Amino acid sequence: MKRPIGTAVLVLAVTMVAAAAQDMMRNLDLSSPDMVSAEMTRADVEAALGAAAPADFTGKKLSGLDLSGLDLSGVNFRAARLNKTKLAGAKLDHAILDQAWLLDADLTGANLRGASLFASQMGRARLDGADLSGARVAADLTRASLVGASIADAHLGADMRNQSMGLMRAVLKSAKLDRVNARGADLSRVDLEFASMKGADLTGASLKNAQLGGADLSGATITDADFDGADLASTTLIAPIGLDRARNFDKARNRDRLIKQ
Repeated sequence: MKRPIGTAVLVLAVTMVAAAAQDMMRNLDLSSPDMVSAEMTRADVEAALGAAAPADFTGKKLSGLDLSGLDLSGVNFRAARLNKTKLAGAKLDHAILDQAWLLDADLTGANLRGASLFASQMGRARLDGADLSGARVAADLTRASLVGASIADAHLGADMRNQSMGLMRAVLKSAKLDRVNARGADLSRVDLEFASMKGADLTGASLKNAQLGGADLSGATITDADFDGADLASTTLIAPIGLDRARNFDKARNRDRLIKQ
């Protein structure tokens, strides 16, 4: 079946703009029907889930729907519009959310273990208590909230072996990551400027060349975390746990500009 012209154009536009280092907002009308409307109801979604496993919602307009609690494991949401969609408590394990739009989406307590979020737009999304363990997250999560969430063993960093589309990695500018479980997470080259990471567990995480300018790591556990090349300009590091066991902390940039008290 041929994909509708409007969907094909949007997928092409998203892919092209992803090549411009995740600047996917440029020249897009976020108030247009394509971005705020839904072409299906919750009942339609549930029917599609029952008819095919896994279901395919590629390019579908699903913004504003209440899909809370649904089992969407393995579902394909590539380039779908899910802006302000309620997905609280939903099961999205191994779901494909590449190039999807989830602005202001509610994923509180959702399970996204092993999910793929490549070039996804998730500004101001709510993921408090969500589980993204082992997920691939090269998404824009500017001002998103992941309080108490898990990104353990997740891959948020840039894969420097494949950067034909530009520097694709997670962007968490001004995000709330208090008490996040980031044990063993790949946060290399991730943009964490002005993020709140109070009480975060960064045990064994890679922060190589991460941008931590203005971030607050007060009370964070950094045992075995790798700070090689990380930018610590104006980073708050008050009462960290395991500083003496952090790796390559002496190789971090702008250590003289740390805020320690």
